[in-house]
Amino acid sequence: MSNEAMNGFTVVHEKPHSFYGSYERKDELQHATHYCPGCGHGVVHKMLARAIDELGIQDRTILISPVGCSVFAYYYFDVGNVQAAHGRASAVATAVKRSRPESVVVSYQGDGDLTAIGSAEILHAANRGENVTVIFVNNAIYSMTGGQYAPTTLVGQKSTTTPGGRNPLNEGYPLHVCELLATLEAPVHIERVGLGDNKQIAQATRAIRRAVENQKRGLGFSLIEVLSPCPTIWKMTPVEAQHWVRDVMEKTYPLGVFKDRTKEAEPRPGRGEEPALEAVKGILGIAPGEGASAAVRNGVGGDVDLRVRVAGFGGQGVLLLGEVLAEAGLEAGLEVSWLPSYGPEMRSGTSNCHVRISKEAIDSPLVTTPNVLIAMNEPSLLKFDAHVQPGGWVIYNGDVFPKECVREDVHVLALPFTRIANELGDARMANMVMLGALLEITDALQQASVDAGLKRLVKSQRWYEMDERAMARGRALCREFLQGV
Repeated sequence: MSNEAMNGFTVVHEKPHSFYGSYERKDELQHATHYCPGCGHGVVHKMLARAIDELGIQDRTILISPVGCSVFAYYYFDVGNVQAAHGRASAVATAVKRSRPESVVVSYQGDGDLTAIGSAEILHAANRGENVTVIFVNNAIYSMTGGQYAPTTLVGQKSTTTPGGRNPLNEGYPLHVCELLATLEAPVHIERVGLGDNKQIAQATRAIRRAVENQKRGLGFSLIEVLSPCPTIWKMTPVEAQHWVRDVMEKTYPLGVFKDRTKEAEPRPGRGEEPALEAVKGILGIAPGEGASAAVRNGVGGDVDLRVRVAGFGGQGVLLLGEVLAEAGLEAGLEVSWLPSYGPEMRSGTSNCHVRISKEAIDSPLVTTPNVLIAMNEPSLLKFDAHVQPGGWVIYNGDVFPKECVREDVHVLALPFTRIANELGDARMANMVMLGALLEITDALQQASVDAGLKRLVKSQRWYEMDERAMARGRALCREFLQGV
């Protein structure tokens, strides 16, 4: 209708401003939304968009949508949008809210997502009373993936994975999220509504607005469960599906308010003032003078880009070697990452770690092409040798370097480090002897930085002194090797 034609009339209903002006679809589907005819998502979308408009929070709202039909929300809401991995929306919402406390964060989740893979996330977010709003769309089935049974599927309800109907003896009973979360102390508002008829839809509209308003007021965690039709997967017409919500689904999931503390709830306190940068060292237990300024004190120069892979058996000190190296990098004021990886058996199982030390920001902690490989046994050498960057180094714990691992484009230092450590007093110091060799080869870190890092990790004075001797021996052996090359 043109503006001229509207003269004399009052607009009482229009498209919410929190929706995009147009919705992107494939060329042949430009005139359709992503949702099936009769789907409840479109109705819930409109309720949420109206609430955002009425509360004047469009520029502050961040919508978290995970895997499932709910993922399409970012095609419709003209707000901040973050897509989360399956089931992780509540955890992502927690992170977003804590990092941007002035925002209004809405986690928009389906029942397969929230009650199955995301059950731990929603439980603990509610138990912490996170100041977020959760819209939980429950259609009692996995819709997007073809209709498998979900934790919310009704007893006797058929699905592709329960063709004979859900049997409590095999699949358990339907999970009642509102009743479960209402037993927790922290949540402020827990309510279940439905889309079974116009009266239910009106109540759902009020509940969703109130849940969003609770967050705007800073009161804490609110969850609105919406019983929603799914005509396509239920194999019903839209009208039949709506009636099924009211006449069948509501018997298992009664509507109502299960927790309401909004009258007595006080706004949650803010996270407080962040500590000054100079106070962080004290909080972390780092003595004054240690840390970033050490880069200048220790005289680290030139470009530093260590990409180290340390590998061996569990119990050989693989992870400790990597930790000492990483702590030394921190002491020198460099950018550092340390990523451990080990098998199910801590002792005698496989173990390796990735260490990166650089003067530049580190984009990923993964070391796929190391420029230094420390292989503490032959299986580790066989596994990682081929990945070493041309021109890099392989430090191997063995008398003889295996012929099948020989490469012309890398440098190799092979010594019986375990036997050498045993001669020093304890075979378990082999990792520190090898670390000494690495430090001598790379010349990227001063010994003072390594000493400080080692002292933070090794509390026993006896072991600290033994490790120092082991590193010194490794350096000496490496110098002898390099002189002979």
